[in-house]
Amino acid sequence: MIWPFRHLGLKLLSLGLAVLLWMAVAGEEIVERGLRVPLELQQMPANVELSGDVPTAVDVRVRGASGALSRIGAGDVVAVLDLRAARPGRRLFPLTPDQVRAPFGVDIVQVTPSAVAMAFEASATRTVPVVPSVDGRPAAGYVVGALTADPATVEIVGPESAVKRAAEVLTEPVLIAGATGRVRETVTIGVLDPTLRIKNAKTAVVTAQMEPAPAERVVHNRPVHLRNVGSALVAQAEPATVNVTLRGSREGLARIAADEVTAYVDVGGLGAGQYSLDVHVDAGQDAGVTKIDPTTVQVRISRGQQ
Repeated sequence: MIWPFRHLGLKLLSLGLAVLLWMAVAGEEIVERGLRVPLELQQMPANVELSGDVPTAVDVRVRGASGALSRIGAGDVVAVLDLRAARPGRRLFPLTPDQVRAPFGVDIVQVTPSAVAMAFEASATRTVPVVPSVDGRPAAGYVVGALTADPATVEIVGPESAVKRAAEVLTEPVLIAGATGRVRETVTIGVLDPTLRIKNAKTAVVTAQMEPAPAERVVHNRPVHLRNVGSALVAQAEPATVNVTLRGSREGLARIAADEVTAYVDVGGLGAGQYSLDVHVDAGQDAGVTKIDPTTVQVRISRGQQ
């Protein structure tokens, strides 16, 4: 037998609280508010990829009691698009209030835009090389030699057109400043195109080998030739000789005779006067010029005797 008056105090208390809650809600003003809410994409087919810009948020108008709307926090209202029917091409998806999740007591009045256009492409996969990158300069007298990455290749996945354009995956730069030997570091790898992603590996071990710089040779006291001196003019350089530092392979430097290193100053178009001019050097194809000492000379141009 159920006694209707059992726990009468608790029942009366519950009834009173319910009445008070109803009165509080009923007494609140009904208002509308505009919100910017995230757009959530669901049920994307495995064989297609989004291509181009995709909206990440939409505008909605919500209606409800002022108290309920004031309590809405980030993520409480979310617009949802079901993409299970997506296929390659440009598609238009309607967006209605029924596709917006909201807390109890909050009604969705309007969604802007009412439709979302998106482009899809067939998904593709391709193997591309991992290209190591370094930052800084090795110690004096050393150059960067062999650069390797492990893994040397990775698979990328994404829209077919973007996959076809991709030629490589880059690594985070490895710091080699002041290095004299081998530098090895595990770094992050990535692609520049945001529509692409790496299928498996997220890091690579980059090894950079520092090697002694190519041999150098100094050719002393090379006369400075003055080229393109105007007619009826006489030119002199001070100092009249310079020292030239060459860099290259030992074999290449050995093949260069001192007389093949030509230092010159071009005075074409200059009239009488005194000038500070840069010195240039021709040294052939077996070596590069790394230093000219001094780099400039004083050139005096005067009129010749008639």
